[in-house]
Amino acid sequence: MKKPIYITKDALKTFIKNALEEDIQDGDHSTLATIPKDLQQKAQLLVKQDCILAGVELAEMIFKQFDKNLKVERLMKDGDPAKAGDIAFYITGSARSILTTERFVLNCMQRMSGIATITHEWDSRLLGTKTKLLDTRKTTPNFRLCEKWAVAIGGGTNHRFGLYDMIMLKDNHIDYNGSITNAVKMAKAYTEKIKKPLKIEVETRNLEEVEEALKAGVDRIMLDNMEVAMMAEAVKLIGRKCETEASGGITREMLKDIAQTGVDFISAGALTHSAENIDLSLKAVK
Repeated sequence: MKKPIYITKDALKTFIKNALEEDIQDGDHSTLATIPKDLQQKAQLLVKQDCILAGVELAEMIFKQFDKNLKVERLMKDGDPAKAGDIAFYITGSARSILTTERFVLNCMQRMSGIATITHEWDSRLLGTKTKLLDTRKTTPNFRLCEKWAVAIGGGTNHRFGLYDMIMLKDNHIDYNGSITNAVKMAKAYTEKIKKPLKIEVETRNLEEVEEALKAGVDRIMLDNMEVAMMAEAVKLIGRKCETEASGGITREMLKDIAQTGVDFISAGALTHSAENIDLSLKAVK
């Protein structure tokens, strides 16, 4: 599976380095105190709950970055549907290294698999439509990299990664600025000044704001917290003049009705902030 463009080797190495430093500090003293330095062992990643598996590639990177001599035998890959009782991979090598990285690997995989699973469930409701499912910035600080990756593994599409790669003018930007027209005008001037061709999206709350955003000339109009009937009117009004995105209070049950309006995208914070961790464990192979 191709990773999103944000998921670079350097970014992942930095994430892993920082997480290991946070957890280990001056040593994994439980392991150092009880496990001989030269002891070699094997463990298996056991799936204990049906899910869409995510984080396998990341797990191997964590193991290898901590101890290049650890050997991973993958039996499953990211995006595979997994059943309780499945074994995702075996890890062989230093018992100390396996134990020290165990919880870090599990924390990532449990969270990522939860996000991939809910994303897959939601995205399956959009089959047969042109509408794409997007994540949001409602992510965990310093863990966004993995959460966005998990959305992609589950079949969703990543929205902007952060504040730097798209201009999104939301209600507070507009209210502070005075109007959509003024905010868009300033945003366009700003992108020209910094010579960075950023897309401009505007959040709208009613049809009057949709019309104003259209006249201002934006790349995408967000239809925020609108009833489905109003959303359908807005999509018809916009036509193909720019992209459309439904957002705000989206639930799984609403997805088909929203997609039938013809909207291009549906963004849902629930993909990340409401996903439940999947039960996985790393067990010694005797």
